[in-house]
Amino acid sequence: MTATRLPIDRAIGTISVPGILVDYRLIAEGDELALLPEEMPAFAGSVLKVRRASGAARIVARKLLSRFGQPPRAIPKSTAGMPVWPDGFVGSIAHDASFAIAAIAAQREYLSVGVDIEPAEPLAPDLLDIVATAKERDRIQDDPCQGRLLFSVKEAIYKAVYPLDGTFLDHQDVEVSLATGLAVVRNGRTVSFRYHVASHIVVLAPIPATAGAA
Repeated sequence: MTATRLPIDRAIGTISVPGILVDYRLIAEGDELALLPEEMPAFAGSVLKVRRASGAARIVARKLLSRFGQPPRAIPKSTAGMPVWPDGFVGSIAHDASFAIAAIAAQREYLSVGVDIEPAEPLAPDLLDIVATAKERDRIQDDPCQGRLLFSVKEAIYKAVYPLDGTFLDHQDVEVSLATGLAVVRNGRTVSFRYHVASHIVVLAPIPATAGAA
């Protein structure tokens, strides 16, 4: 029998690029038990749903690392909140209330990777001013659905650039063009991204090793 494919399967197929492995998991009861002892301290004060989603994301990440020939290992969270990957690898994890997703690549091919997932639901209108720049609001004509997409893109961009630049960014520090698939960070770094919208918004922001510094 052919397994039922979910819209997120198509989304991942659409955003995928050579050299980056991307996969997901439907968050399930008990996934919090997947957190290893080295990972637990960072989530000691977290509520159950956060520990569960974080455990699910690490299940996916460890599965992807195994496809690179890596043994199961801890993926702790740094003080800045980013996952700490094994030497020679870069990656990103994300989750919403339903799905956890991870993207991993070899560092010789990619300097960094950012991924994000959001439900394909409108962004609250009062958040548009926070998320979108004036130019972006003009482009999307204050469409709250595209506002949610902008939010997800900027989350993925931040995850991609922070490990390289070490700079905390507000949403206003990233200017996104959905039409061109390019985002410009306040320090001048330009990052391309890919996205797909179905039941969920899935965004991938890869920075190739050839991109160099900003």
